[in-house]
Amino acid sequence: MDRSIVFTLLTVERAQDTFGQWTEQVTRSTVYGQISSVSMDEFFAGGQNGYKPEYRITMFGPDYKDEQRCEIDGVEYSIYRVYRRRTDIVELYVERRTGDKRPVPEPEVPDEPVIPPINPLNP
Repeated sequence: MDRSIVFTLLTVERAQDTFGQWTEQVTRSTVYGQISSVSMDEFFAGGQNGYKPEYRITMFGPDYKDEQRCEIDGVEYSIYRVYRRRTDIVELYVERRTGDKRPVPEPEVPDEPVIPPINPLNP
């Protein structure tokens, strides 16, 4: 079974705007890899260290530039461990952590504007 995927590595840079508020600038790069489930040993070792391992992604090493997040099928994951093999292959271990951005449905917009009722006692 072919487990090839196209996924996105996310580089996040934080900066302050003119009002002093922190904003994130996200740079995306699309790469190819092989996805698989983590082993039972990795799952339990990650759980002991506070992680929730989900996937192991094997990819071409020069494509990875120390990104801390990735996106698979529209879901954002944190990269919590990187293992570099002797060859040009890198293994990324990812988790979906609490607080990561998830797809948010668009709010429903009514067709007609909603006008609040007028209260004659409170003009």
